Amino acid sequence: MPAQGDVLSLLVDRPAVGGPMIARVDGQVVLVTGAIPGERVRARIDRVGRSVAFATAIEVQESSGDRRAGFPDPACGGCVYSHIAYPRQLEIKGQVAVDAFARIGRLELPAPVPVAASREDGYRMRARLHVRAGRLGFFREGTHDVCDPRQSQQLLPETCDALEWLMASARSLGDVVREVELSENIAGTARVVQIETSRPIDRRALEALAGGDGLTAGPYVTDDFGNGDAPLVVRRHVRAFFQGNRYLIRHLVDHVVSQVPADGRVLDLYAGAGIFSITAARRSGATVTAVEGDRHGAADLAYNAEREGLSQADSGSRGSRGEVRTIGSDVESFLATRTGDAAFDAAIVDPPRTGLSPAALGGLLALAVGRIVYVSCDVATLARDARKIVDAGYGVASVQAFDMFPNTPHVETVVVFDRTLGA
Repeated sequence: MPAQGDVLSLLVDRPAVGGPMIARVDGQVVLVTGAIPGERVRARIDRVGRSVAFATAIEVQESSGDRRAGFPDPACGGCVYSHIAYPRQLEIKGQVAVDAFARIGRLELPAPVPVAASREDGYRMRARLHVRAGRLGFFREGTHDVCDPRQSQQLLPETCDALEWLMASARSLGDVVREVELSENIAGTARVVQIETSRPIDRRALEALAGGDGLTAGPYVTDDFGNGDAPLVVRRHVRAFFQGNRYLIRHLVDHVVSQVPADGRVLDLYAGAGIFSITAARRSGATVTAVEGDRHGAADLAYNAEREGLSQADSGSRGSRGEVRTIGSDVESFLATRTGDAAFDAAIVDPPRTGLSPAALGGLLALAVGRIVYVSCDVATLARDARKIVDAGYGVASVQAFDMFPNTPHVETVVVFDRTLGA
């Protein structure tokens, strides 16, 4: 058993969920950060658990052809894979998804998982940044140490400029800013922030900060998800969940919406601002019941449906377009009232990283919809839930991943489950 502080020569085998790579010493699993499968590295043991040790590569002895110069601070949030050539990152993420389904879900996928590529720079539209000792940035992995967001390349340069202006202006108020929530539109022409402070400050001073140079008076930004001459405007609050990659979000929406039946009855759980619901109603005439429990997201959802003339109140003027019924409720409470309901042809679910709760999954399966389109940012919880969905009589129709988080181990995965394919 290796001990903390040991420096070992390790042959790296394969990737693991969460970012590290797997190596072994005398049968002991060692999770190594800063390495690539196929490399031999010298690594320092950082800590030892009951069944696994954790290490950091400090020297590359036999280098992979996919190694490149990493970002200046590889431990900064969003930089863990920065030393890996981008095509290999996509390959690794597909492998991790396949492995999670096999190991956690005990499901063999019929084909490799394709991962749609993103631009690596300036992709991020949403971020939560932290202020410590007057410095604003992301946390380093596993710590509360702040690192410079600019060197991570996740944000647009203009966004970093605006954040630096904000912090320079905030110094006149003392050390009061603790957290900054950022949201901007796809084009990068509008960005809003919500500022959390350590003590109450004058409202006008706070508004001046939030509406300063490079920032837009909040708390909303909007984007157009329409096609050609048919705009489809979606508003979202700075505190509401929204997919964060500006280069892939339209691709993701197109893919998800294409998986539900045209003119069908669709249930959209964890609907957020309604990008899936409203697009499905507008493009394919679907009748959608959209459920969102967060108060900001639910308000955006109702506003967007009404603005597009898709809410029930607008049913007389919809023409051939679909309908969106918006429900401000947590998913578990909503599903508890729908046991035995066969009113839906398909369901879209986009839960948080923790996946579906037992109550949510049980309530969804009780509906026995024909198709479930599961959108997930965590392959481990997705694989766990997939096992239960398959056990309930569904088969895996397709798996498609989207690299919403370049240079990180995270990937957005869309799995389509179909009852006609069940055993």
